[in-house]
Amino acid sequence: MKLLTMLTTLLLLVFACACKLETAANPNANANANANAKASPSIESNTGLGEQQPSNCSLTRAAAPVLNDLKLGMTREEVLALFPGSKDDAEVKSNLSRAPGAQGESELIIRPANFGSKEKFPGISHINFSLLDGRVASINIGYSGPQYAQVDDFVTKFVTGTNLPPADQWAAYPGLDTQLKTLTCKDFEIRVFAGGEGGNQNYVLLTDLEARKTLRDRRAKARAQATPTP
Repeated sequence: MKLLTMLTTLLLLVFACACKLETAANPNANANANANAKASPSIESNTGLGEQQPSNCSLTRAAAPVLNDLKLGMTREEVLALFPGSKDDAEVKSNLSRAPGAQGESELIIRPANFGSKEKFPGISHINFSLLDGRVASINIGYSGPQYAQVDDFVTKFVTGTNLPPADQWAAYPGLDTQLKTLTCKDFEIRVFAGGEGGNQNYVLLTDLEARKTLRDRRAKARAQATPTP
């Protein structure tokens, strides 16, 4: 019995040491997990990275970039018009059938490959639109690649031909310095993420800061009203 107990203890010690060695051999495991968790933000999860970083960008929403004819403030009908046949798509129909949330928020997901205008959206796997009061409050464009050595390369490609500042003026996210950068302007914010196998988690997230603040304020007011007074 004592021999069996000693053998069991020895095996547990060996297993514990092996786990520690595996963790030490892969110091990027936690960073990779964090990167994956931030790879597909929505209207609310984009606030999970904290408040916007200070920036020297003074551009207003009117100067926000137009991404493949998509821009902040569009109506749902204007978005659908860019994707002929989208109203007949099962996923889009499902999105359209849902009533807006209590604070006026809604969502629309478009997969360009399913529609005739797919040539205008090369390398884009999906586009998530968050709307507030029927107008686009954020655009999250997910890419199927390519893979970038670091996010600065993605930012440099993204800002080419725009009035946006170069990558060295964007704020790196702590812990994901080579994968995620943010540009915060007066009325809008852009996040660029590079990651995933072959770059299949690359995304560009464009957010209307005023719309985000409005939604936060509405939800805070609703929570306050729902809290019973002592």
